[in-house]
Amino acid sequence: CEIVLHSLEDLNTSAIKIANGENTGRQVGSPITDLALKMLKDIEGSERNFSRSYFTRAKGGVLMKSITVAIRNGENRVIGLLCINVNLDAPFSQVLQSFMPTQEAKEAASSVNFASDVEELVDQTVERTIEEINADKSVSNNTKNRQIVMELYDKGIFDIKDAINRVADRLNISKHTVYLYIRQRKTEDE
Repeated sequence: CEIVLHSLEDLNTSAIKIANGENTGRQVGSPITDLALKMLKDIEGSERNFSRSYFTRAKGGVLMKSITVAIRNGENRVIGLLCINVNLDAPFSQVLQSFMPTQEAKEAASSVNFASDVEELVDQTVERTIEEINADKSVSNNTKNRQIVMELYDKGIFDIKDAINRVADRLNISKHTVYLYIRQRKTEDE
């Protein structure tokens, strides 16, 4: 799978990042392709941010399935393209192996909370944070609630409506205490 990030500032050297450019032989500084230019025109003239998938052949005849995604700025102007090209000639076992994590990647993998609603997201994040703080022997019992609230603040959980009340109820403290800990964290960050 080749991934190319194009900046539209200079079409002569638009490729600013490339991963796995072996199939096409492109490298950083390569120009935009004629097909990418066509996709750009199609995307600019519509409300879509991506092209329909399409088939291409690389220089060596490698068959690829491709898609182009527009990157827009605040004024909704297309400023870049992300092109993804999947090598269809690669043996399936090789493709499958590229999706398998190395041992190092397995150990570094983040656990993600795939909650079905925001209440579940808040509750699961609170429970996980409580477990983390309780496992940390350097945190004294007197400061555990404060540390839990600060960790939850750092995780952005208080951006969710009613999270302060749910956290206060779970920790058996007042919402005013939660607000106090949040203010203290904000002061530390300044």
